[in-house]
Amino acid sequence: MPLTLASLVHHSALKLVVLAGGGHLDATVRWVHTSELDDPGPYLEGGELLLTTGLKLAVDDPQSLRAYVRRLADAGVVGLGFGVGVGHDAVPPALVDAAAELDLPLLEVPRRTPFIAISKAVSAAVAADQYQAVTAGFEAQRDLTRAALAPDGTSALLGRLAHHLNGWAALYDASGAVLAAAPEWAGRRAARLAGEIDRLRDRPAPASAAVAGPAGTEDRVELQSLGTARRARGYLAVGTEERLDTSARYVVHAAVALLTLSLEQSRAMQDTEQRLAAAVLRMLLTGESEHARTVAGRLYGDLLSGQARLLVVEPAEPPAKAKATGAAQPTGPAKAAATSKPAARTGRPVAPLDSVALLAERAEAAGARSGEPVIAVREGPRLMVLAAEDSAVLKACTDFAENDDTVAAGLSAAVPVAELPDAYRQAERALAVALRRGRNLVEHGEVGAGSVLPLLGDDAVRAFAEGLLRPLREHDLTSRGDLVASLQAWLSRHGQWDAAASDLGVHRHTLRYRLRRVEEILGRSLDDPDVRMELWLAMKALPPGE
Repeated sequence: MPLTLASLVHHSALKLVVLAGGGHLDATVRWVHTSELDDPGPYLEGGELLLTTGLKLAVDDPQSLRAYVRRLADAGVVGLGFGVGVGHDAVPPALVDAAAELDLPLLEVPRRTPFIAISKAVSAAVAADQYQAVTAGFEAQRDLTRAALAPDGTSALLGRLAHHLNGWAALYDASGAVLAAAPEWAGRRAARLAGEIDRLRDRPAPASAAVAGPAGTEDRVELQSLGTARRARGYLAVGTEERLDTSARYVVHAAVALLTLSLEQSRAMQDTEQRLAAAVLRMLLTGESEHARTVAGRLYGDLLSGQARLLVVEPAEPPAKAKATGAAQPTGPAKAAATSKPAARTGRPVAPLDSVALLAERAEAAGARSGEPVIAVREGPRLMVLAAEDSAVLKACTDFAENDDTVAAGLSAAVPVAELPDAYRQAERALAVALRRGRNLVEHGEVGAGSVLPLLGDDAVRAFAEGLLRPLREHDLTSRGDLVASLQAWLSRHGQWDAAASDLGVHRHTLRYRLRRVEEILGRSLDDPDVRMELWLAMKALPPGE
């Protein structure tokens, strides 16, 4: 228990007498200091009991004594001990009045009580308090260790930590999502600190911060990164009404050590599981579903026997690149990560802020919270997530993708795992549409329900269209006859001569003549459906005004 002025006053051997400020004897005494200076403030840290005999004080000047007491109060002195019988037979009344006016505790130290006796009493009490804090910290560490070894070790540890602090505690994963909290109600409070966790994540580990609790609370919250690497494996938050004392800090440091050890061990196991997951997914993608089930055993529960969906994620195209290719521009910040095979195809660089990795961690965390099996495989910066249809894991991943403009994702339809090669092709096609249109997430069903025309904005397609139609446009500029307009009207009327001629306001024989000229100039027959298709798409890719 911290030493207070009241403890010193009640110390039978010291015989201290309270002359002023009796209402503040509960102040904690951090140390004791002797000084005869008129202004000892520069040599104090605050929290001291100052002892003096008043040798240099102007005891007959009330204003000077009032200024002296004011300087002590401003320096954070918790009390003034005045030794009588050396320079003064009694405490000057003006000093008593000044201390009473500023409500600073003033203690009379009798002649038979040497200052060294008070110093020894304070030193012994501080040492005892520190020993008690260390002892309590060791006991709490043993308690936390026993909790960590329980079947539900993390939750049990957080529960004991909250108990020892008389507050609450929460554990976050590397992406900032709440994994566990104690007591149970603290989960909602911890979730409201997501912004503070994001700021801490931007700093190299280990990192810590003290912040105000969420609005509407009086909590003092301390955040601490977890892990031994430069990038944190997770974060611990503890909330209390009072500032953490020495004993409480021992408890928090013990919890940080145990949680760090647990996360590092979990990471080693996760690395092994990742290699197994990659092997299982490769077998599934090559149609070897039975071999995959044999290798996986019960590791993924019902995931390999029910309906599942495949999410393929890679970095979105940076705006500058998108502009150069004529693709739709993303509305958010520059799209930032890269992939293995797709990166080699597109040449997109790996961005420093890897949202794909955060999405992988979000998938794992969602699976841990919900108890649902998930296969999340990272190949370079690309990510593939296999999760059950309508699962919490899938929802967490799609929510993340929809709200992060640095990634693009394609989602397959729900299929049995034996049909996963088809699901992979579906997800790939959906991802291609997402990249081309500057969208965060596209589902396979949207690809079939949409139009192919937005896909014609590629430079190669536009160059093909320009080359195909250039002879006709050059003819229209130098000769009479609207060949391009005539061809477009005829194609839009599915080859119906009368309807197309009516649209143009010409005779059908005139239209037939113009289209024969089109065949002569292009050297291709309009009877060929492939030719008609190419011409129609060329006109759509390159509008008449261009």
